Amino acid sequence: MINLKLGNCLQEMKKIEDNYIDLVVTSPPYDDLRTYDGYSFDFENIVKELYRIIKPGGVIVWVVGDATIKGDETGTSFKQALYFKEVGFNLHDTMIWYKPNGFNFGSNYCYKQSFEYMFIFSKGKPKTINLIKDVPSKTAGQVTGSVRKHADGTIDRDPRTYIQEEFKKRPNVWFINRPIKNYGHPAIFPLELARDHIISWSNEGDLVLDPFMGSGTTGVACRELNRDFLGIEIAEDYFNIAKNRIENEEENECKRK
Repeated sequence: MINLKLGNCLQEMKKIEDNYIDLVVTSPPYDDLRTYDGYSFDFENIVKELYRIIKPGGVIVWVVGDATIKGDETGTSFKQALYFKEVGFNLHDTMIWYKPNGFNFGSNYCYKQSFEYMFIFSKGKPKTINLIKDVPSKTAGQVTGSVRKHADGTIDRDPRTYIQEEFKKRPNVWFINRPIKNYGHPAIFPLELARDHIISWSNEGDLVLDPFMGSGTTGVACRELNRDFLGIEIAEDYFNIAKNRIENEEENECKRK
């Protein structure tokens, strides 16, 4: 099921019943893009609505960065993360999207700005966790025990032994290139990024929401991964771009080779 809505995401979310959405994957306007194509961004009320409509155990992937204004980073990302916690969300993980082909944004007196935050918020404990394992293990096939070191320095040793798998889970810093094609949208994020988060935090048949649909990247990934998708976009030009991509375009760039 693909359901696309042209309109204000806050007003459209008010029409959704409580505890209805399994996963949100989105990148909202921020800083100097706070007014989006002439429209405003009511961040606090949007977060409250997201908390109401997402299921217990549901997850929000919130991709955001900070602008540098007169040599001073805004810190918007941190402020938003703290507000999510204030509303009641857990900050399940703070992830990094590192862009190997990123532009040289920011001050000439700072290092190259090459990443954005990917905050993973959950309404309680996440109900679905499918961590991607694609990092080759140097000890694959070896028999080993489980050792865990705690913050206080104590160590737990599991007397059971395990055969190391061929691949281990990836770290929470994801190296993903910026998309070369932007489909006429100023802030598109990679299909691979949307795809991997959808795999990580949902199952087939789950309902995924993108309240800032933009060019429709999350919807394209949902179509390929057999998830239901609800996309909301306030700007008609971008809505039409997203609708065309999701309904008509054959995209295979996010499929692993």
